[in-house]
Amino acid sequence: ELIFIIYPIYKAIAMSFTKQVALGKPATWVGLDNYRWMLTNDGFWETTRVTFVYMVLVLVVAIGFGLGAALVLNRQFVGRTAARATMTLPWAFPDVATVLVFIWMLNPNFGVVNRFALWMPGVSKMQTWLLDPQWAMVWVVLVTAWKGFPFYSLVILAALQTVSPDLLDAARVDGANKFQTFWTVTLPAISPTLLLLTVLAAIFSFKQFTIIWLLTGGGPSGATETIVIQVYQTAFRFHNFPRASTLGVAGFVMAFTIALFFLALQRRQEREMG
Repeated sequence: ELIFIIYPIYKAIAMSFTKQVALGKPATWVGLDNYRWMLTNDGFWETTRVTFVYMVLVLVVAIGFGLGAALVLNRQFVGRTAARATMTLPWAFPDVATVLVFIWMLNPNFGVVNRFALWMPGVSKMQTWLLDPQWAMVWVVLVTAWKGFPFYSLVILAALQTVSPDLLDAARVDGANKFQTFWTVTLPAISPTLLLLTVLAAIFSFKQFTIIWLLTGGGPSGATETIVIQVYQTAFRFHNFPRASTLGVAGFVMAFTIALFFLALQRRQEREMG
């Protein structure tokens, strides 16, 4: 743990206080200059905004789909076991294979998504989904959510099966409909699980690289460029490792703060329930 986690973090922090004129040249100490550059750089704040928009959208879509799928799969119906097994397929697929399939589906010339889109009123031409700043973010979020929602659904499904049947029966006897039963009995019972999944989904989306990079490369015009993409671009395109380390430290602090915030909410919830 010391070698593979603590030491890299230490090296990134130390490098963020230096400046390297060229690759192979010794780094020189510049203090807080890189942090001044970052905080006065409009591109950093725009990237931060995109990162949080992406994270929030993934949270809503992935956990929303996961909750909906879990509620359906928790019911008794023919073929439920097969449906549960089929639902896990997106989670099992490698990221690269998943993205390649979606790139083919979104192709502006022969993609199946455009074929369906042409049936919609007002759509008369093929769309360049991944080259449109508005649609690019939508599809990056949808692909990320599609890839991750089976995991959230399985965890929520396990939590649903721990809800006491006696409480559900009591709510029905009191005259509660299905929505009221879910809102007053089921949701409070699984809320600790949902909060934990929110923490995990926030961290996973915050550090997501593969799907975004392969789909859009952070484009078009920075519309999907998150902090992780900016760190990669700064380090391996512009070869400025000290500034990339600075951005990485900022991203680490943001992700750590988000995790602490949700964990504080979880502890507060546990105290109120206890």
